[in-house]
Amino acid sequence: MRLAESSGFRVVLHSYVLKMTHKWKEGMEANNEREKSREILALIPARGGSKSIPRKNIRLIAGKPLIAHSIEQAKKSAHITRVIVSTDDLEIAEISRRFDAEVPFLRPSEFAQDDTPDWPVFNHALRWLKDNEGYEPEIVVHLRPTTPNRRVETLDHAIATFIQIPEADSMRSVRPAEYSPYKMVLIRPDGCIEPVVIPPNCKNELWNMPRQALPQAYQGDGYIDITRPRVILGRKSMFGEKTKAYIVDESVVDIDYEEDLRKAERMLRPPEDA
Repeated sequence: MRLAESSGFRVVLHSYVLKMTHKWKEGMEANNEREKSREILALIPARGGSKSIPRKNIRLIAGKPLIAHSIEQAKKSAHITRVIVSTDDLEIAEISRRFDAEVPFLRPSEFAQDDTPDWPVFNHALRWLKDNEGYEPEIVVHLRPTTPNRRVETLDHAIATFIQIPEADSMRSVRPAEYSPYKMVLIRPDGCIEPVVIPPNCKNELWNMPRQALPQAYQGDGYIDITRPRVILGRKSMFGEKTKAYIVDESVVDIDYEEDLRKAERMLRPPEDA
């Protein structure tokens, strides 16, 4: 009797395991289908004008135009489904297409000025795609061409992390600040100084405090920004109200000056054969 009961229990257990395994496989397949159907747009803004480095976005770095590095990173991503360059410049558009990015429109000149912020550029691109193609991505990834040494693995990890936080409006990559803002000062009209910012419940003179005693501050590094289009189109914002931090601990170059180009060249050049 005990043997029969034991055998029956094993049969029931085996049936339960098979049932749960089948449900797990169905769940994984459904999740994979959702991943495949999710539209994630990489938008790379690259205007033709640049004061600090003329024609910066097409300067050669490690044998390729600067913008080509960001295009190739986006094309290798496991999550990004479409790569578009927003530019006002015909030469940048031609080079971008050569490296397999789409340039379905030329950006109007009023959105390509020295003082143009990011929002009008992204708003224009998303509205153009919606009006002319009926295309509405679920997520838009902002890749600045001035950060040419991203790792595709890090790019994909940031996107995968954001996908798992549906309540977030956006995500911004940051790194520990090189200099604590709590030790920075303003100079008043009377010539005296005052702190730029004071931590909560702080009663000490900040410039006399050890760095370790101050809150850890972070700075945006331009590695990757991720936003939901509804935030850009509906709230007229690049970040919305709830922006998650993605901490990057890699060495990153953000190209603004000629010396940054030389630094990027050193970082991207493969080591010479011995």
